[in-house]
Amino acid sequence: MSTPLLLPSAKPLLTRQGWAVWLLALVLLCAVVPLLNLLVAPGSVLHLSDFAVGLLAKIMCYAICALAMDLIWGYTGILSLGHGLFFALGGYAMGMYLMRQIGHDGNYNSDLPDFMVFLDWKTLPWHWYLSDSFAATLLLVLAAPGVLALVFGFFAFRSRIKGVYFSIITQAMTFAAMLLFFRNETGFGGNNGFTDFKRILNIPLATQDMRMRLFVLTSLALLLFYLLARFLVQSKFGRVLQAVRDAESRLMFSGYSTLGYKLSIWTLSAMMCGVAGALYVTQVGIINPSEMSPANSIEIAIWAAVGGRATLIGPILGAFLVNGAKSWLTVAYPEIWLYFLGALFIGVTLFLPEGVVGLVKKLRGGRA
Repeated sequence: MSTPLLLPSAKPLLTRQGWAVWLLALVLLCAVVPLLNLLVAPGSVLHLSDFAVGLLAKIMCYAICALAMDLIWGYTGILSLGHGLFFALGGYAMGMYLMRQIGHDGNYNSDLPDFMVFLDWKTLPWHWYLSDSFAATLLLVLAAPGVLALVFGFFAFRSRIKGVYFSIITQAMTFAAMLLFFRNETGFGGNNGFTDFKRILNIPLATQDMRMRLFVLTSLALLLFYLLARFLVQSKFGRVLQAVRDAESRLMFSGYSTLGYKLSIWTLSAMMCGVAGALYVTQVGIINPSEMSPANSIEIAIWAAVGGRATLIGPILGAFLVNGAKSWLTVAYPEIWLYFLGALFIGVTLFLPEGVVGLVKKLRGGRA
């Protein structure tokens, strides 16, 4: 008689007090920075510059991607090297709306985006028809990466593709999409992509007040996705995901259909990246096919590994640590940044399999 499968119980690396501390830190990030910039005069140590606010907001977008990667890799055991594509699709969906918002503010006095007028396009392509509606854009931000992930995941998971083969296929999908978006005839701006955004909902983007609003919106999105992810992984659904990661074959023999579980978390993860991409574009002001580079997807995996997989807060921390180091190193030592990134990934894989959060836990346990 076979032994019945026991779903793994949630054993977080952090205690309840630890979760509370990290959650409080995210809440403070949402509230304290805007409040200080409102109350403290510019030039003060407590007043963040526009560059610092923009950098923090950009890293928070990356942190949402790292959190999405943790759900699919850390808890489900599926390493994706294509999440940069979902991030870019969300960015392109928002970029299309922002390009239509330029409208008659552009140099060509046309409802067409400037690059289409320059290329002598006469009408909008069919996939641009709803791009002047903000509500439709919000749906597209979720639907574009979500539908692609759903279709791709259905055929991949149904075919039992897993491990390194799945990772290679996702990377190939990302590279193919990047080559497609580089072509001018696709109507996505070619290698230049979309840029020179002026306003959103008729509100100018290049103002300090709007930057702070977008910062608050991004931090709230990060907080909500974190709470959603924590709810999922602590539920029965999350325990099944961990069973998929640890013993999928035994789980299937016990009567569970793993296809639905993997497909649902895979699609949710892609949609999270799409939202991050849309928020990123409004603050950075540009989106082009280079965002689909396989290297960008690899970086997302590095953020999750550095912070600590299957911890939720670890990937967020990893995104801040790695991108903070990148922001400094690319200015101070631009020639060694890529070597540092590669050495960091190898070092974490060999010596810190549980990432920074796991290291903190070991240090605390050693002192105890």
